[in-house]
Amino acid sequence: MPDSPDTVAVLPADQLAALRGELDRIDDTMHDLLMQRAEVVERVGALGAKGRVPLRPGREADIIRRLLDRHSGRLPRRTISRMWRELLAGTTGMQGNYTIAVCQTDAAAGFIACAREHFGALTPMRAHRTPAQAIGEVSAGQAVAAVLPMPAEDETAGAAWWTALLHRDEPRIHIVARLPFWQPRSEGAPRVQALVVSAAAPDQSRDDRSLIGLECADTVSRARLSTVLTTAGFSAANIILRRAPGSPVAHALVDVAGFVTDADPRLSDPLLASSADLLRPPVVLGAYAVPVDGDNA
Repeated sequence: MPDSPDTVAVLPADQLAALRGELDRIDDTMHDLLMQRAEVVERVGALGAKGRVPLRPGREADIIRRLLDRHSGRLPRRTISRMWRELLAGTTGMQGNYTIAVCQTDAAAGFIACAREHFGALTPMRAHRTPAQAIGEVSAGQAVAAVLPMPAEDETAGAAWWTALLHRDEPRIHIVARLPFWQPRSEGAPRVQALVVSAAAPDQSRDDRSLIGLECADTVSRARLSTVLTTAGFSAANIILRRAPGSPVAHALVDVAGFVTDADPRLSDPLLASSADLLRPPVVLGAYAVPVDGDNA
């Protein structure tokens, strides 16, 4: 009887043994290279400033992007991303404290799972019910970063954690990453959207967006803010405009294209400086590497 299409070919024992031996050899080579990589990471860490926060989300994003650019074959792209996220977590943890604080608003929210996907399955994490508690761990140096819910226009005053960053308290807390880094989400993967903050300033990657905070008159409109920012040279994709009941002050969180720093000349544009709608100069709250989009991109 001829083989059916569903028949599974069985390799002779000697061929199967040879292929398994080849896999073992490749595994040993990969392991040797991983150990060599860890030695180089140790040397990099030794060159860094004492007390430096061991977090480089922009550099990590570019590592994964570069590998995906050169990837081919049937091994899924998301597997490459997953493997290197664990590797980066392990080697970053070699350089110092690598505890992550997570604002888990409720048991089913999914922020812990989202944080583990990005920062590693074995990375120490502490859950907190409020953003202020999670940020407090970063400010005290007890956590290298905090994972916080994505800002929303209808959030409560206690949930609007980003407004506190406008004050630039010491140590200054910056937005440094956006989670999840991988899109689209597979079945069962956490669906929450989050931002990561750290006492380390964000580092530039090859594709970034920045977040700018504004303190405005409560009469300002989203259209007016968009016009002022566009005239100053910013390309704004999203503006969250938050008005507190009974307050003459509104706060805006603006997502703009590119990597913006405090020294960006657009921040001192005459229109921004003279706008009666702005009660104080804009504040750069941080930046994030744009997430990878698509398994086949």
